[in-house]
Amino acid sequence: MTKAQQNSIQVDVSTHYIEGQSNPAEDNYVFSYTITIRNTGSTGAQLISRHWLITDADGGVQEVFGEGVVGQQPFLQPGEDFSYTSGTSISTPVGTMQGSYQMRSEAGITFEAPISPFTLAMPHILH
Repeated sequence: MTKAQQNSIQVDVSTHYIEGQSNPAEDNYVFSYTITIRNTGSTGAQLISRHWLITDADGGVQEVFGEGVVGQQPFLQPGEDFSYTSGTSISTPVGTMQGSYQMRSEAGITFEAPISPFTLAMPHILH
């Protein structure tokens, strides 16, 4: 078995525009995102930190680094998952997020779990 198979994390994302907290007149668009992290490998792994790149439609980029997620550093055994909801705001009605989680396996090996780009968008703004 390769290290990639041992250390394998799947990340699924869903997003939601929060109209009640947004203020388009002031270029403030608020979104929540729910992430499910699933250990699809054959060894346990702990989420240590996160790295996000949040890009608005004008090309403005926010870079975020931090320990854990929502105050936690979950340890996932093979087949286990962990879900959380967080949020962000951008200055345009459409943007993207992408990044990675820094993970540590039971054996102490650190590895990256990539988070593919996903879209943040007001309803009915994209065709």
